[in-house]
Amino acid sequence: MLRKDQLEASLHEEKKLIEEGRLKEDNPLDLSAGFNRLCEACRRGDLKLCQEVITEGVNVNARDRFDYSPLILNQIANRTFGKASLCGHYEVVQLLLESGALCERDTFQGERCLYNALNDRIRNLLLSYDYSKSTDPLQPFAAHITSLLTRNEPRTFDITVTALGESFRLHKFVLSARSPYFHRKFSATPETSSWKIPPVIPPQAFGVAMRYVYLGEIPNDLGGGPGTGSSEDEILEGIDKISKHLEIRSLWDAVLENDDRRLSRQRRTEEVEKGRSQLEEWFWNNVLKHKVIVDTEMADDVRWDSNNGIFADVLLRADQPIEDSPEGFSDGLTAGVPQVPYTRTSQGPLNGIPIGPASMPSRSISQPRSPRKSTLFPAHRAMLLRSEFFLTMFSSGFREAQTTPHLQIITIDCPPAVLETVLTFLYTEKADFPLDLAIDVLFAADLLLIDRLKQKAAVVISTLGNGTMKPASDLQIVGTEIPRAEENIDIYDVVRAGWLTRVPRLEEFGARYFAYRLENYIDEEDFAELIRESAGRIQGRQETDSIELLDDIRYYLSERFRLRFEDAGLEDMMDEGVAERDGAIDEAEGKVEAEDEGVDVGFEGLTIKDTSTERKDGGADKEGGLSQMNGAIRTLDGEIAGDEFAGDAINYQILLGKIDKLLDRLKLDA
Repeated sequence: MLRKDQLEASLHEEKKLIEEGRLKEDNPLDLSAGFNRLCEACRRGDLKLCQEVITEGVNVNARDRFDYSPLILNQIANRTFGKASLCGHYEVVQLLLESGALCERDTFQGERCLYNALNDRIRNLLLSYDYSKSTDPLQPFAAHITSLLTRNEPRTFDITVTALGESFRLHKFVLSARSPYFHRKFSATPETSSWKIPPVIPPQAFGVAMRYVYLGEIPNDLGGGPGTGSSEDEILEGIDKISKHLEIRSLWDAVLENDDRRLSRQRRTEEVEKGRSQLEEWFWNNVLKHKVIVDTEMADDVRWDSNNGIFADVLLRADQPIEDSPEGFSDGLTAGVPQVPYTRTSQGPLNGIPIGPASMPSRSISQPRSPRKSTLFPAHRAMLLRSEFFLTMFSSGFREAQTTPHLQIITIDCPPAVLETVLTFLYTEKADFPLDLAIDVLFAADLLLIDRLKQKAAVVISTLGNGTMKPASDLQIVGTEIPRAEENIDIYDVVRAGWLTRVPRLEEFGARYFAYRLENYIDEEDFAELIRESAGRIQGRQETDSIELLDDIRYYLSERFRLRFEDAGLEDMMDEGVAERDGAIDEAEGKVEAEDEGVDVGFEGLTIKDTSTERKDGGADKEGGLSQMNGAIRTLDGEIAGDEFAGDAINYQILLGKIDKLLDRLKLDA
C-alpha cells in the first residue's frame, strides 16, 4: 500500500501526463450535442435512443458538466423518477456495459456507480463486468489477428519472409493494410510470395515487429542474450531499423514505453483501435469495392484468378431473395410501371373484375422479366476463420478447402446486404445495421456460428425494437389498438427467432414486450398460436408442465403493475382482486353522484368540483393504464376504480383472467 506522500506524487505525475497529452483521462469532459442526447436518454431510460446515439460513436465513458457519466446518470434517474421503468433502466445499464462503459471497483467513478445502484440486481450486473471485459471490446478481434502468426492449419498465409534461416509465414493483406512500405511493394508486385530481410536485422527484431503489426503485445523480454545469437542492444537497434524501413514509427515508441504499465496499456488500446481502422479502410477499398453483381444463372461461371491484386483466396456468393423484386420490377409484366392502388369507380357488382384508373398501362406480354441477381464478395480465409463454420470447412477435406487456379465460390444462404454485414463484422469488429436487417443477421450469424455477431443482433432487436417499453395503455386511449404500422418489429418473428437461434435475451424481450402491451395482443389468433407453439416445445408434455412463454409474460406483467407502487407498501393490493375492485367501484360511484349534485368532494387530498364542459377525447387522460372521466378512474374493461392503485390491481386481474380464458380455449393447463 502506498503512503500518502507516494499517492500524492503519483496523482501529481498522472495529472502532469494528462496535461501534456501523453495520457488520456478515463472519463473526459464532453459537452457535445451527441453526448448530451445520451445523458438525457439515460435519465429517461430510453433504451432505443441510447442505442442510436452509441452507434454514432459517442464516448460512453465521458462525463457531463456536472461530473456525471451516463452509467451514473442512469442510476440517479432510477432514484429520481419514481414512475420510470426499472426494467428499462436495467436494460440501459446492460447496454452501456456491453458498449464499453467502465465500472471498476476501487476507482472513484466505479465506486460512484456501485453506490448509486438502485437494487442488488443492478449492483450485481455492474460487478459482473470486470475490467478486461468492459474496457477492451476489441480483444477477441486482436487475438484472432495475432493467432494468424502461429496458425498452421488451415493454411492461410500467402508470403514467406526469411531472416537468417528463420521463416515467418505472413499474410499480404495484413501487411499491406498495416505498413505503407508493404502496401507500395505489393501494389507494384502482387504476385510476390517470398521476401528476405537484410542480415543486419536479427530475427528476434523482425519477430517483435511482426507481432506488433499483427496487433500483439510487445513482450518485456525481447529475446536477446547468450545463446540467442544477438544481444539485447542489437535487437533494439534492429527494431529501430525495421520500424523505419516498414514506416511504422509507433513500433519504436511502444518499445520505449513498455516499462510504464499505464502508458503501455493506453498505447496498446490506441494501437489496436488504429490497426482495426487500417484493416477497415483496406476492407472498404479492396473487398467491398471489388464485389461483383451478376445474374444468378451466370454466377457459377465467374472465374477469378488466384493470383489477384487484393490477395483474395475465396469468393462468397449471396443470391437476391426471390421475394425481393429488382428496382423497377414488380411482377415481370409491369416492369417500370408505378404501382397505383386499384380504385372502384363504378356502381354495382364488380363480377370479379378489378377496376383501376383509366391511365393504367396495359400489361404487355413482350415486356421482359428482370433477372435475379447475385453478389460475389472476394474474401480472405484468414478472416473467415473467425467463424466456426468456415474454420471447420477449410480444415476438412471438402472441395471448398482445396487450392485451385481460380477462386472457389461458396454460396451463403442469406441476402447480399446481410452477407456484407457479416463480412464487415469479421474484418472490422463493427456491426452497425438497421433494425429491418437484424433478424436476418441473427439467422446468418447462427448459421455461420458467430456468437458475438449473434449477440449484437439480439442487442439491436431488443433495444431499437424496444422503444421506451411503455405499456400499450400509456400510448393509446383505452379500448383502442395501436396501429401495427407504428410498431418497429414483428414481435412474433422475434420470439420465434429467439427459439430457433437459442438466444434467451430475445425470448425474455418478447415476453416483456407482450406483457407491457398485452391488452393489444391477448385476443389475437396469432398470439394464441404462439402460446400453442411454446407449449409444444416441451417434448412429452404432461398436464402439470408449465408454458415457458406464459410464465415469463406473467412475471413481466406483475412487474409492469407492481413497480409503480411497490415502494409505497401497496403490494397486497395486487392479490386482493375482486374484493378490492368491488369496494373501489362503490366508492367511486358515490363520489361521481355527489359531483353531479354540485358537491365538492375530498378525493385523496384533492377537491373535485362540478364542471360543465365534457372532454372531447372521451376521457383519454390516463396514467398506468387507466382513463379518467369526470374525475373517476376507469379500468381496461370500462369499470370505475377508486384510485390509480386500485385500478392497477383490477387491470392486473383482468389481464390474468384473459390469460386463463385463453388457456381454457386452447385446452392447455399451465
